[in-house]
Amino acid sequence: MNNAPAAKALWDLRPGEAATVTGFGDKLPVSYQGRVMEFGFQPGALVHCLLNPGFGAPRVYSICNSVFSLDKEVAAAVFVAVSSPVEAES
Repeated sequence: MNNAPAAKALWDLRPGEAATVTGFGDKLPVSYQGRVMEFGFQPGALVHCLLNPGFGAPRVYSICNSVFSLDKEVAAAVFVAVSSPVEAES
């Protein structure tokens, strides 16, 4: 049995799912990386997907006691490791 967390893009999280930020993709400009990190999306931070409205609309995430909406270009370039249900509850 493999207990390693599954890596995916932040954009791929479903509502209610939690994950740990692991890094950024090369397609995200360094200036955006800095800004996203200022919001709290830093490696090791726990993020929750709150809302996926569909039709390509920005998705809503909770991180560091704040709520942000990110469009696909940014959220697809933030990489996360999906937390197990036990980790997500803590």
